[in-house]
Amino acid sequence: MIRTLIAGLGNMGFSHALAHHHHPDSEIVGLVARTQSAKKDELAAYPFFTDFHQALSETKPDLVVIATYTDTHVDFACAAMEAGAHVFVEKPLAMSVADAERVVATAKRTNRKLVVGYILRHHPSWIRFVAEARALGGPYVFRLNLNQQSSGAEWETHKALMQTTSPLVDCGVHYVDVMCQITDAKPVSVNGMGLRLSDEIAEDMYNYGQLQVIFADGSVGWYEAGWGPMMSETAFFVKDIVSPNGSVSITDGNKGASADIDGHTKVGGILVHKPDGDRTIDLAGEPGHNELCANEQDFILRAIKDDIDLERHMQDAVQSLAICLAADQSIRTGKPVMLEEATL
Repeated sequence: MIRTLIAGLGNMGFSHALAHHHHPDSEIVGLVARTQSAKKDELAAYPFFTDFHQALSETKPDLVVIATYTDTHVDFACAAMEAGAHVFVEKPLAMSVADAERVVATAKRTNRKLVVGYILRHHPSWIRFVAEARALGGPYVFRLNLNQQSSGAEWETHKALMQTTSPLVDCGVHYVDVMCQITDAKPVSVNGMGLRLSDEIAEDMYNYGQLQVIFADGSVGWYEAGWGPMMSETAFFVKDIVSPNGSVSITDGNKGASADIDGHTKVGGILVHKPDGDRTIDLAGEPGHNELCANEQDFILRAIKDDIDLERHMQDAVQSLAICLAADQSIRTGKPVMLEEATL
């Protein structure tokens, strides 16, 4: 039985906690959140802490699940691994490449498993999407976005996230990771542009951003992300991969922006286009948000039990973050970034 400590009980943390609550190989030994109000009925029986380091010391977990705000990820993850625990940490892994590399180095030095929350890697439809694109052969054009029209509590959550992380980095790591899985080539340069569209966020933050990335094999891609009540719901969910041999597209696109969390990951159907004809792949019965979180937590538990090699997983997590942070640097400096020259 794996003794598990959950840090953070927001949307993702609560779902991860439910996954461990129901998993036969996991025992929750503690929950960490800033206030008692975060503790929901299903989790009411578990020990509760407001201080992460106290919880780590008192519960002595085998696994720590970190679903707090990005600015705490590095310290919490490193402290957990130094204490002997394996770590699952939500994306983005860190706020700088240097810090992300420090977390990975700590995992290697302490011989602990480290899994970063790239939820699309655990979604069968997205796995199929990547495989169909790779089968076409490159170089590729990647056309991806996820804009979220948010209001009320959703907008408040987005504003809280933007105290530390822009939408381009917070969401972008998922889809840049998809680009990297498909091309499997090194990123060379990144250009970004962004705009602050609300006086309700800090002057040094932007709630709309776009990045353009060039890969060593000639592949090119763009990704855009925007949050807020002003965002359009027209063409907010574009997932389109083009190659010399055809294209692969998600066809079940515009389906509810931020109002439907499940909609962010659902594929519904894939259209594979080739010059000699089209092929449609129906992907009915897809997993929902909680089921995907359960898939992620099952993976980290199996990685611990079966000693799965996570070297490539950790390398990919740092690379996708580096691309998004380079775009953030480009937005703030007004200049393209060559990745080997990035000061992130």
